[in-house]
Amino acid sequence: MFYHDGKLQYNVRVDKPNPQFAKLLQQAIGGIEGEMRVCLQYLFQAWNSRGPKKYRDMLLETGTEEIAHIEMLATAVCLNLEGSSSALKDEMAMSNPMVEAVMGGRDPRHILSAGLGAMASDANGVPFNGSWVVSSGNIAADMHANVMAEATGRVLATRLYEMTDDAGMKDMLSFLIARDTMHQNQWMAVLEELGPDTHPIPNSFPANLQNENVAYSFISTSMDGTTASGRWTEGTSIDGKGIFTLEKAVPTGGEPMLAPADKEIHGQIEQGVKPDADFLDKVKDIITG
Repeated sequence: MFYHDGKLQYNVRVDKPNPQFAKLLQQAIGGIEGEMRVCLQYLFQAWNSRGPKKYRDMLLETGTEEIAHIEMLATAVCLNLEGSSSALKDEMAMSNPMVEAVMGGRDPRHILSAGLGAMASDANGVPFNGSWVVSSGNIAADMHANVMAEATGRVLATRLYEMTDDAGMKDMLSFLIARDTMHQNQWMAVLEELGPDTHPIPNSFPANLQNENVAYSFISTSMDGTTASGRWTEGTSIDGKGIFTLEKAVPTGGEPMLAPADKEIHGQIEQGVKPDADFLDKVKDIITG
């Protein structure tokens, strides 16, 4: 069960409304780097959790906090849109009738669809996509996905910070950037707590069932003689269970051999499809009958 107390987690103020910045803020709400993604990602991971209760509890608490961040950003969008309807009418009376030009980079759906409100979409107006949510059922895999989600979210927030001169918006974004710092660290703390035997993921798959000959080989596919050598091409592997080697890519599988096309897919004769005599006879009977 979830509760709401009606107050924002952190103060949101806009010193000077800016509809263009409202459009940019949509990326932090419904974009692939946005708060809707991490909110649903952490909640689904929690709801699907079958491991220690403390991880489920932490995911639930952080996922719920992310709802508060969506609320803050939605409020910021609304505040930045205040007065936009009247301003748009004034511009249209004096400007080119082409709406896109008149909008000057604004999202017309903020007025037409949302009534000067935020939407569950990105900065281009594309609706949020649930396929971005990662909940694999593997705690280690999920934690790596969470670090990536927070990292890209923090990158986005810092870019938004640089794109506004509004002191109120910078203050809000500074708070969100700091929370992304904490969340990155907490997911990495889980990985540290899981220990050195976490990798490779999943660590429950028997090592003797994988092809050990290629498990720690960096395979170079370069044709010009150069190789991307580094830490990943020599020395003990990161999981401590093998030795990195550098190998030149060599095809060992032979050429693929496929069976002729099935007649029911109606490929060409050149693909090995033989005409169905019975079918052709029936067609002739229909035509001549």
